[in-house]
Amino acid sequence: MFDTTYYPPGAFYFSVNVIGALGLASLVTSIDNSFEEVSGITAEFEVEEIAEGGENRFKHRLPTQAKYSNLVLKRGVVTIDSYLAEWCGETIGANMALPILTQNILVTLLNESGIPTIAWGFSNAWPVRWEISNMNAQENKILTETLEFSYNYFERVNLTAVGAAAKIAKLVSKL
Repeated sequence: MFDTTYYPPGAFYFSVNVIGALGLASLVTSIDNSFEEVSGITAEFEVEEIAEGGENRFKHRLPTQAKYSNLVLKRGVVTIDSYLAEWCGETIGANMALPILTQNILVTLLNESGIPTIAWGFSNAWPVRWEISNMNAQENKILTETLEFSYNYFERVNLTAVGAAAKIAKLVSKL
């Protein structure tokens, strides 16, 4: 008999990786992959309402296109060389004389043994916001930075299924 007990995974053990074009992802260190919080994994349809002539009780609601929120990554400020900080600074501080460099980002949820269980791939991400937390001499808090990225779309991959390696390879190649 099969054990059908299921427990939803915890949301505290995850990894973030930049899967970049031009080999720039190789500049990302493990410090650049360490984040306190990931948010903004949201997709929804925009809806167009159309009134039907003669039927006044309702309007037809039709989907138009998917809408994605920004991916938000929060971490302690990195005081050593950081590719992500450089990328954000070069993009946000640019005068738009050069094209914006996009990268692909992979967020992976890990189980208690550190084995990936599910992943979300973000296509053509680029920094749109970079915020440093407030500094206050009355509090003993870690200085944090929030990195916010726009992207074209994201895809979810269930890594516990058969063929997980093929799925993640396909996801990475599509990004």
